[in-house]
Amino acid sequence: MSETYGLNFKIGAAGVDIFFVISGFIMWVTTVGKPIGPREFMWRRIIRIVPLYWIATLATFAVAVLKPQFFFDTNSSVGNLLGSLFFVPIIKDEALQPVVEQGWTLSYEMFFYLIFSVSLLLPEFRRLWFLIVILGAVVIAHFLLPYGYASIFTQPIILEFAAGIVIGHLWKQGYRLPFRVAMGLMIIGVVLLIASDPLIHLERAVRWGIPAMLLLSGAVFAERERGVPQLAFLHFLGDASYSIYVWHVLTGILVTALLLRLGVPHDMQPMPIALGSLAFAIVFYLGIERPIQRKIRSSRPRPAYRN
Repeated sequence: MSETYGLNFKIGAAGVDIFFVISGFIMWVTTVGKPIGPREFMWRRIIRIVPLYWIATLATFAVAVLKPQFFFDTNSSVGNLLGSLFFVPIIKDEALQPVVEQGWTLSYEMFFYLIFSVSLLLPEFRRLWFLIVILGAVVIAHFLLPYGYASIFTQPIILEFAAGIVIGHLWKQGYRLPFRVAMGLMIIGVVLLIASDPLIHLERAVRWGIPAMLLLSGAVFAERERGVPQLAFLHFLGDASYSIYVWHVLTGILVTALLLRLGVPHDMQPMPIALGSLAFAIVFYLGIERPIQRKIRSSRPRPAYRN
């Protein structure tokens, strides 16, 4: 939307890099010291990610077929639909192009989950080094492989998951940073993001990955020192964040179509689109994602705990 309306907010795309670092962090801290194997881990991630993504993909595909004028850059072929559902969409301009535009990030997530699940076969210390070595080797392979899916899935952005894992390991080991130092890391991360526009020639994992790593490091270690206020509204937005992410393009398009029908001037559309898209995504969270997750959790047998 920022390009369409000339808002010059290109660093907004760095949210993906922050998300990848956070993902590595969460996967590590939620599995350390817990008896979870590869099968259980992958099943948990699949039931968390796939149901809503499939619904959003099918809905987007249906709208793209019915109203192709709003999806001029979307491949709405049946082949791409099937590929998108299984996280291997078509490749265009050296990037993944799923039906749900932002779904390319979930393809990388699933690839990371596969690697992470294998690491669960190892003791904790070996797991850490296995993940670092494997993710590093994957990136090295990127520069040796021919163009194709193997080359796409091994791009250096994968290293952002490794950065999150390292931060998670340090956090679980009880490492501490003075509050001012932690806040300083966050400030440096923000400054680097703001100043990143002229560095377009740098690899994304460097240009946005390093600031993302600094932001997360500062945030988690600052929280350890001072804590953060528990705000119900922000907690709710956090719970709804996956729905917001998965639906925001489709809902943004739908709101745009409504504004055009109402005759809202072009320069007055960005704020209504942002707020309307957020509102629709929250409705979808309450009406679709949350009921699905509750149903899945209630239908799963509870594990038998041993004394």
